[in-house]
Amino acid sequence: MIQAFLWGAAGASALVIGALIAYTANPSLKIIAITMALGTGLLIGSVSFELIDDAVVHTDVASIGVFTLVGALVFTAGNWWLQRNGGADRKDSAGAQAKGSPQAIVLGSVLDGIPESFVLGLTVLQGGISVALFAGVVLSNLPEGLSSSAGLRVAGWARRRVLTMWVIVVAVSAVSAAAGYALLDPDGGRGAALIEAFAAGALLAMVADTLLPEAFEVEGIYTGSLVVIGFAISLILSAI
Repeated sequence: MIQAFLWGAAGASALVIGALIAYTANPSLKIIAITMALGTGLLIGSVSFELIDDAVVHTDVASIGVFTLVGALVFTAGNWWLQRNGGADRKDSAGAQAKGSPQAIVLGSVLDGIPESFVLGLTVLQGGISVALFAGVVLSNLPEGLSSSAGLRVAGWARRRVLTMWVIVVAVSAVSAAAGYALLDPDGGRGAALIEAFAAGALLAMVADTLLPEAFEVEGIYTGSLVVIGFAISLILSAI
């Protein structure tokens, strides 16, 4: 469990690195968008090869489909509530966060980090960290930290305040990874398969809601190809 906790913290620490870059440099929106698109492909690949592929071995496809949908709905419900309470623009790089709620921004960032960290914990229990998944988590968190922190800087947030927020998110992500490790049965089985499906649905919903829109806004029609490149990289890394 300690190993899962540390991997969860390591993956989420890219948020802090992104924040530091945002406050010390002027990162290109194009680079941020490309990184988001590649991270999206890597995470989708990880859902396919690390979660769903394992889940179908232990239970029927219909149940997996249902729990994948439930996971997505739970994430969407949380995101909907946060958007209505001041967290809608938490990732905006132009400073729209100034109109929102600081608490909702923090909670939204926590919500975004939970699915991917939970899945990291699952893979640690299955025999070792997934290189493809970890790369996807880093490539999704780094631009998120960059984009969100750049916007918070424009909105007038002090660097210490932003770093404190991301440290909280890192801590929650580490706990989520440990929870993923603790909840999954190492011997597999139907219960483990349904947990994997639930986590897969939440992770896919997070990717669609938070990464793809930002990437497409900048890269446009090139976003699809970049996502496929990330997916192909995930496939290659999964074979290592």
